[in-house]
Amino acid sequence: MFVPKWLVVLVGVVVACLASWTYLLASDRNPLPFPDPGSRIFSTPSPEAKEAMVALLARHGVKERFEANSSGILRSIMWDGTIINYSPPEVLQKLGHASASIGLVSDDPAASAKDAAEFLRARGFEANVVLDAEPALPIAFVATNATSGTVLNFRKHLIDMPRDQLVSK
Repeated sequence: MFVPKWLVVLVGVVVACLASWTYLLASDRNPLPFPDPGSRIFSTPSPEAKEAMVALLARHGVKERFEANSSGILRSIMWDGTIINYSPPEVLQKLGHASASIGLVSDDPAASAKDAAEFLRARGFEANVVLDAEPALPIAFVATNATSGTVLNFRKHLIDMPRDQLVSK
């Protein structure tokens, strides 16, 4: 039976791709930006502390996927979706000096932030929408006393974020 070489090569490539894909998914390293479940963001007091935390997490199996720096904010996005960042004091001041954030994906970050703030206010909490913390990115924040030291942030899906700020690792 005659089997063309190109067919053998094609089948080999497909099998190798499927095996690689399966390995990446099994090891929690989805190579695609789907699904985008949002993120959990933790701040550090200095760029050096950010680097130290990223190195420490890597020692424990949580490796950096890429960096997305903007407006003086240094951001390391890990393979599990966790974000370790350093924010300048003026950004932290706008966010009530919060040291953590729960990041949620939204088609319209500003509208989602306003809706979340209204939701929290209706339940007796203070909630302020901050739209200018990172003007270069489509991110809206909600600073609230419903959480301690944490803000909510609503952002566009990863594929809709500006590409010029990403630094691959």
